[in-house]
Amino acid sequence: MSMAAAHDKTKEHVCWGGGCEHTHHHRLEVVGLSVRYQEVLALEKINFATECGRSMALIGPNGAGKSTLLKSLAGLIPSGGGKILWRGRPLTRSSHEIAYLPQRGDIDWNFPITVRGLVEMGRYPNLGWWRQYSRHDAEIVERALASMDLGALQNRQISALSGGQQQRAFIARALAQEAHVLLLDEPFTGLDKPAQENLARLFKELAVEGRLLIASHHDLQTVEGNFDDVILIRRHQVAFGPVSGAFTPANIAAAYNSELRAAN
Repeated sequence: MSMAAAHDKTKEHVCWGGGCEHTHHHRLEVVGLSVRYQEVLALEKINFATECGRSMALIGPNGAGKSTLLKSLAGLIPSGGGKILWRGRPLTRSSHEIAYLPQRGDIDWNFPITVRGLVEMGRYPNLGWWRQYSRHDAEIVERALASMDLGALQNRQISALSGGQQQRAFIARALAQEAHVLLLDEPFTGLDKPAQENLARLFKELAVEGRLLIASHHDLQTVEGNFDDVILIRRHQVAFGPVSGAFTPANIAAAYNSELRAAN
């Protein structure tokens, strides 16, 4: 393979389909991460490592630093100590390979934009200052819309979508961005049970395709079965690991500082 061909393959690589055997390259490592808001210590000594092809639940009470951790991983806020490594390199700024999806309550759903327009926004980080929107960009957008079953809704205003459709639209934007890591802030909140079940099924499919999903989550009853790994935090790290080993009553109680009978 020529150098030019290798460059093109790297440029166009995206986790479409089930043949993404790249987890040894696409690894996210967090080492001693701390974050401060002025004098307030929001996060302290967070340590974990994970990779593409897995899904992870971020668990903790309100004010535990879940949103802060997600925004730090996305490169949206600076750390006050420690480091974040993506593919072995320090993550010092926002990367188009990492997509952050905010809470639905933080989004202005009345903003006048269609589903397709929202998904096309995912291409902006790849365009830079000089490159124009091309046929390749249009093909990626079409593929993202199709993968989320949004083709029939692409000309609809986002305000006219159901909660589940809105989540799928934002995930489609992340796919159009060619993101390998999806960071989702309370993605199940506000959805009815069928929509939650569809979203959980979608998470599994995205992980199988080779993406890494990290989602803050508050429903302790649905962690098992929906996620591979879990990290419990209360500004500091309580536990991290596979759900089967780390999501224990003792760790849950330590994170919430209370005995949770529902976890027994």
